[in-house]
Amino acid sequence: MPKLVIVESPAKAKTIAKYLGSNYRVEASIGHVRDLPGRAADVPEEYKGLAWASDGVNPDDDFKPIYVVPAEKRDQIRKLKAALKDADELLLATDEDREGESISWHLQDVLAPKVPVRRMVFNEITKEAIQRAAVNTREIDMPLVDAQETRRILDRLYGYRLSEVLWRKVSGARSAGRVQSVAVRMVVERERERMRFVAGSWWDLEAQLSASKSAPFSSSLISIDGKKLASGRDFDAATGKVAKADLIVLGEPDARDLANKLADAKYTVRSVTERPEVRRPAPPFMTSTLQQEGGRKLGMSAKAVMSTAQRLYEGGFITYMRTDSTTLSDSAIASARAQAAELYGTEYVPASPRRYERKVRNAQEAHEAIRPAGEVFQTPEQVKRELSTDEFRVYELIWKRTIASQMVDARVRVVQARLEAPTSDGRVTEWSASGSTIEFPGFLRAYVEGSDDPDAELADRDKVLPALSEGQSVDLVSVEAAGHSTNPPARYTEASLVKRLEEAGVGRPSTYASILGTIQDRGYVFKKGSALVPTWTAFAVTDLLEKHFTDYVDYEFTARLEDDLDAIAGKEKERVTWLRSFWFGNGSPGLKSMVSDAALEAIDPRDIGSIPLGVDADNNDVVLRVGRYGPYVQRGEDRASIPESLAPDELTIQAALEFLAAPKGDEPIGTHPENGLPIYAKTGRYGPYVQLGDADTLPEKQKPKMASLFKTMTVEHITVNDALQLLSLPRVVGVDPESGEEITAQNGRYGPYLKKGNDSRSIDNEENLLTVTIEEALVIYAQPKVFRRGGGGAAKPPLREVGIDPATEKPVVIKEGRYGAYLTDGETNATVPRGETVEGITIERASELLADKRAAGPSTGRGRAKKAAPKKAAKKAAPKKTAAKSTAKKSTAKKASAAKSTSRKATAKTVSGSSAEGPDPSDPGPTEPTEDF
Repeated sequence: MPKLVIVESPAKAKTIAKYLGSNYRVEASIGHVRDLPGRAADVPEEYKGLAWASDGVNPDDDFKPIYVVPAEKRDQIRKLKAALKDADELLLATDEDREGESISWHLQDVLAPKVPVRRMVFNEITKEAIQRAAVNTREIDMPLVDAQETRRILDRLYGYRLSEVLWRKVSGARSAGRVQSVAVRMVVERERERMRFVAGSWWDLEAQLSASKSAPFSSSLISIDGKKLASGRDFDAATGKVAKADLIVLGEPDARDLANKLADAKYTVRSVTERPEVRRPAPPFMTSTLQQEGGRKLGMSAKAVMSTAQRLYEGGFITYMRTDSTTLSDSAIASARAQAAELYGTEYVPASPRRYERKVRNAQEAHEAIRPAGEVFQTPEQVKRELSTDEFRVYELIWKRTIASQMVDARVRVVQARLEAPTSDGRVTEWSASGSTIEFPGFLRAYVEGSDDPDAELADRDKVLPALSEGQSVDLVSVEAAGHSTNPPARYTEASLVKRLEEAGVGRPSTYASILGTIQDRGYVFKKGSALVPTWTAFAVTDLLEKHFTDYVDYEFTARLEDDLDAIAGKEKERVTWLRSFWFGNGSPGLKSMVSDAALEAIDPRDIGSIPLGVDADNNDVVLRVGRYGPYVQRGEDRASIPESLAPDELTIQAALEFLAAPKGDEPIGTHPENGLPIYAKTGRYGPYVQLGDADTLPEKQKPKMASLFKTMTVEHITVNDALQLLSLPRVVGVDPESGEEITAQNGRYGPYLKKGNDSRSIDNEENLLTVTIEEALVIYAQPKVFRRGGGGAAKPPLREVGIDPATEKPVVIKEGRYGAYLTDGETNATVPRGETVEGITIERASELLADKRAAGPSTGRGRAKKAAPKKAAKKAAPKKTAAKSTAKKSTAKKASAAKSTSRKATAKTVSGSSAEGPDPSDPGPTEPTEDF
């Protein structure tokens, strides 16, 4: 009888099966097979009605969880049980980390095998490693399981209870999470710094000098008559001023005057200093550093990097990609050294191996660093034909970093020169020039931070000064004055946020990709280029948690939780005792008391959703609030919506006052000549629009008609006639004489178009909606229709050419399609995210979006709704064997939904008129052109 091996993924199973032979049968669990109930309907009948059942954990019975097999996994469990009947041994070969250990434990518990069970572990999927792992097995590591199950229970209690608080107190809040909320706070704190920032400005001088007919070199003015000039680092970010009185701050007139008085100056070298510098290679990749470099060098999101690395691992190309370690095995070190010597020469390999033992705070896994798989590494060129573009780029990055880690240091000579020149009015100016020469590139031949082209990077680093000596005269080529201003702290990118989380010891590197995805998917963060920008909802959520749940978004507290989980894994702490302290408290309040109804009564939703912006000329407070219809600014009873895409640091007090000064639409601009209904011009969360009627003039439950303004129109200048024309859309253009079908002109979320039956055709611009004739419409319909995936319509030229994708070396353009603007390189399409503009997309951002789409794989279907299961099936309890283990999400769906609804009704504020939003561009509308997609 064969031995049954169970891994997580089918791809991994397929690769491993090739190495084990006919005595083994390899199957996949397809991820987790059991979890806490995700919905109230998933709770087994025997637990329904119990106060704690909706959480799936019973704190009063040693935190025993309810584990259920999700409906979508039941067929797979049946398949595994059938395979187990024909096996004489079960090998659980899930990943060797806490999560993998937990999956193995759940599999053993669910399958209840009657044959021997062994734990099979490996760090890479190569023939040698798999065959060795099949022989050298171990037992399931229960302390690791305990640590993972504690984490799961902790995250459930934290996430469900705090999420319910957010639903009740913050409009638009979606969820809270132990690490998610801390990551959001980091992004919000950086934005607060940007909002407080005051720019400082100064001028300086730059001279181009030449010595002995050498190529010109740059030199910067640093002092006048011994008094130093201020530079960017001397300015206070809160005031925009220089604090030190002994510094000179040059303004434009003085700088230009000084440049004129130096036009004929004689420059003399006052001193020259040289020093050697050694640059050492970075350690091999661990999960977090791979995500960071993948973002910086490849323009890929953390999610895309990890999904690509997952495929490389399952295909046997790299070692396990979830690791906190920078350590390499002896065989990996030997392979890296041998390849470095072969490719670059023996002088590039140090006499003894380099070893990197450092681990980040809270490092847990015992894996190696991420490296190419096997005893002998395959070069990127050897595997190129087997990999997709993104897989090749990630593999090459890992290979380069691994090889470079075993190469010698780079040696650099740094030269610093000081020069002086007198002005025509007798002042003495001091100048600084510096350069460096790479004397021996060492590891830089294989891997250079920030570039995939070592030769190009080396040339950029090698900034040489000519040979200079003390007292030497140099020639002035040119001298120019230049203005500068200080910049606010840079927003986090995915790469820099991963680095910050790692430095703080918050979360695990293996979870960072999912955290970054979650905070964007939940509407707390959006991207502007590659920068992460917090929404106003994120500000409100962070404000609530900081004021009322301080520890739970405290970086040190969150890192200590990771330490405690490590202690449980190491048998230093006991699981139940630790959970009791967290939930019930131990000298300080536990989470249970903090989320009680009595405690929540003290939280004022209006206070939480308010962010002071400043005061107006009459000293009236102006605040930003997050309401039911999105963010808006308020001064007393005066309110105005602000666009959702507006970055928080762009909402200055001046901008807020401009929004408040704009017409609100409270007073009609006129009435409809036929029905007498008032017409309003308003600005909502989706932009400016006109509205016919309101709650006072329309029958009960009848909604007013709305129409978005054309891009050429503004609320301030729109006339009644303009409004009537907009409200007249869709407009009947005429009838097709051949088919007898009516042709209408309509304005949709994808632009202006004509509609005849089910046939839609785009037209050039919005103004044509009001003027297009039946003759012109017939000409448009007489043109051939180009069919594409998802529909047809006349092809339109690209909205914009972005550039060449560094990943595929293909041109990237932005087009308008059925589902809005999208990027394409001719092979892969990626939607332009909400909140980002066509004009604002850089080639780096475009490359990242396309990489994400490629990493996600082909679409399995476009929004097809699944048939609802029969009600009887939904009520049916899961089988006791798999659904309800005494070893025990969310408040019931009904309860959570009701709480959310009630709180939002109680706390949400309508901005103005009958709607603060205007026509929603995301609402379903009439069938529209299906072009290019």
